[in-house]
Amino acid sequence: MSNSQRRGLLASVALVIPLVVAATPAASATEKPEIKVSGGLTQPVFSYQDAIREHVRVQSPADSDGDGKKDLIRVDIIRPKESESGLKVPVIMQETPYYDDPGVGFEVEKKKYDANGNVTKFPMYYDNYFVPRGYAFVSVDMIGTRLSEGCPTSYGTSDVLSGKAVIDWLNGRASAYDDKGDPVKATWTTGRTGMIGHSYEGGLAIGVAGTGVPGLETIVPLAGYTSGYETSRNNGTLTWFKGGQEWLAKRVDLDPDEKCAAVHQRLREGSDDATGNYNAYWHERNYRNGPISKARNVRASVFSVMGMQDRQVVGSQFSEWWAMLPRTVQRKAWVTQYGHLDPFWARREVWLTTLNKWFDHELMGVANDIMRQPHVDVQLGPGRWVTQPDWPARTRTTILRPQQDGLLGRKPSSGTGSYLDTAQTEIAMAADPATTNPNRLAFLTPPLKNAIRVSGTPSVSLRLKLDKPTANLGVLLVDYGTDTRINYRERGAASAEGLKFSGGEDCVGQSTADDDGCYLKAGDNTATSGYNVVTRGILDAQNHKSLSRSTPLTPGKPYQITWKMFPQDYEFKAGHRLGLVLTGANDDFNLDASGTGGGDDVEPGTGAKVTIELAGTSISLPLVNGTSIK
Repeated sequence: MSNSQRRGLLASVALVIPLVVAATPAASATEKPEIKVSGGLTQPVFSYQDAIREHVRVQSPADSDGDGKKDLIRVDIIRPKESESGLKVPVIMQETPYYDDPGVGFEVEKKKYDANGNVTKFPMYYDNYFVPRGYAFVSVDMIGTRLSEGCPTSYGTSDVLSGKAVIDWLNGRASAYDDKGDPVKATWTTGRTGMIGHSYEGGLAIGVAGTGVPGLETIVPLAGYTSGYETSRNNGTLTWFKGGQEWLAKRVDLDPDEKCAAVHQRLREGSDDATGNYNAYWHERNYRNGPISKARNVRASVFSVMGMQDRQVVGSQFSEWWAMLPRTVQRKAWVTQYGHLDPFWARREVWLTTLNKWFDHELMGVANDIMRQPHVDVQLGPGRWVTQPDWPARTRTTILRPQQDGLLGRKPSSGTGSYLDTAQTEIAMAADPATTNPNRLAFLTPPLKNAIRVSGTPSVSLRLKLDKPTANLGVLLVDYGTDTRINYRERGAASAEGLKFSGGEDCVGQSTADDDGCYLKAGDNTATSGYNVVTRGILDAQNHKSLSRSTPLTPGKPYQITWKMFPQDYEFKAGHRLGLVLTGANDDFNLDASGTGGGDDVEPGTGAKVTIELAGTSISLPLVNGTSIK
């Protein structure tokens, strides 16, 4: 949705319906300030209007702009006034590069300041909702953005260290200064901090947690990346436009380009758009097992939300990191059929209650039932949610093989098929599977006798020959059968990522004249269709042995190439058919600056002829109940 479209949508909203009843009056000045808990939840007994607003500059260990001085990080704070008179409060922290451009959240909000430089409007609802409940909200301008010094590095080391420095300051291990340069200590906090945020913000929370920093008790990453490589590449293919790393750093930093010219050059050269290979640049931005942040070092609890139809932060960003977390890490997840989404916009009442319980348990020590509830919520369709102990669900692997008659079944077959590596949209690839198409091969199971569910990461193995040194290899898993599903593809003035704005607002928490805490209401955007692309896999054939090295194939020589598809949790209904579509470059993953596919043709297809040997080709599916497939 463009900014102008959003402004138009906001202007059309006239109806305001409160979701949360106005807060109870603030605690009396004569009473000892204390946090109130009822029903396992903290209650809004503190005044948001009277809250203390202040700002400091925390010293980072990084000198990202190379000016010979450690960068100072701008930190804006709002906390209950009672924290000035003995009440120690925990912290909910959002670190983001987006306070300048494009803004935060679907309503692209930005900060507003008073004459003293303190924030009068914080983007999003965290301050409105949680400060009255006894939390401080700490809003951090990521290094090189808004009022912080330095240069952003597109997920690099200094981006992570700026957030870690703030956690250290909140726990008395780092220095901060006021506008006069005098030291400031965070005497008002317990030091117990939870980081939350969407997209880049969620990635920063994951990156900081992977440093193992003490005091960070929990993180809530929403569509948060864990591998910079997989935001712009996948298995050697470029999925984001060329120059995207430099573009991103410039977009979130409104300073003159010359200030960070040397950094931009390093981003441009290090990202290596020419090959799409994994290298030291991308390893630095690996929060699973990179040099700065590692999943095995995470000590904070994790509440993660992932949309399995996300094009910008693909599902493997969640699944690979989730599997690498130490077993001792307490965790919870929502796995959805949405795209690049913050659940505040999708399932608001359930989300707020769940998040409230989570932070209360992890930061306040409230004895509620959040950890006794099932740890994972899975969305199987519009309004259809199931719960389970972990993710993925318990499954057994079922191997399906393409047949010469166009069927997909368990028995091996013989023969060959071929197609050309040409960039196509997924709609073009999957449509009319019975129709001959020179740019794809399609195979379908018979109609299912019973519903089956995929939960986890499928993989595909192709026995193939090329007539050129490489090709873009694509594969789709498709649900053929008419149904009403989440419409994750539509992007318009009032819809995006599987949501549709419905008019009116919800008001969550307390408000002031500058910050009303009210947000557009939205619900599932659905569409009835005859088929749905469930998940996909893409690979540059040159990288089938190594992501770090391109090895051209010998034309005419047979190769067995196996790789993982994107993870998914999806139910195929009885009567539907599973489809396996083999194809070339996936135009839906030629993402432009807006995150929309098909914009720049970064992978236009090689034109290679791909010949498949059916006997050596298969797809492996993690099925919860796959016995009905023959």
